[in-house]
Amino acid sequence: MQRVGFYPGTFDPIHNGHIDIMGRAVKLVDKLVIGVAINVGKGPLFSLDERVAIVEEAIAPLRTRAEIIVQPYEGLTMHFARSVGASVIVRGLRRISDFEFEFQMTAMNQQLDREIETVFFMADPRHLAIASVLVKEIAMLGGEIDNFVSPSVKARLMARVGRA
Repeated sequence: MQRVGFYPGTFDPIHNGHIDIMGRAVKLVDKLVIGVAINVGKGPLFSLDERVAIVEEAIAPLRTRAEIIVQPYEGLTMHFARSVGASVIVRGLRRISDFEFEFQMTAMNQQLDREIETVFFMADPRHLAIASVLVKEIAMLGGEIDNFVSPSVKARLMARVGRA
C-alpha cells in the first residue's frame, strides 16, 4: 500500500523552510501531494497559477526521492486530503504560537476524519524565523533574501515587487 502525505499551504512564496519540511517528509511517504491553497483572504502576492509554477520549480530536486504532485485546492483540507488518498498531513512548527494553532487544527481535523494523521516537523534552526510574509516585506523594502529562498524564487519575487 502506498503511503501518501499531504502538505497544504499558501506558499506565497515558497521558502527554504517549506523546502526543508518537504525534503524531510519525502523520507516518510511514497508520494507527497503539495496542496497550494486558494486563499484569497490572505491576499496573495502571486496568483494561484504562479504559486503552483513556483512550487513546481522549487521542488524539482526533491523529485528524485519520492513521487511529488503539486496541485491547487480549495475548501476543507481534510476533504482534499481524503480525495488524494492521503493518510498523513504534513505540517511544520517554528514557534509556540504555531503549536497552539496547529494543536487546535489537528483536534478539529481528527473530528472530521480519524483515519488521517497529522505529522509535525520541527523547523530546522536555520529556518525558524522564515515566514513568507516577512520574506515579501524584506524584498519590498530592498533587503537581501538569499538566505530565505531559492535563486529562482528570489528572481520572481524581486521582479514582482519591482526590484529586479
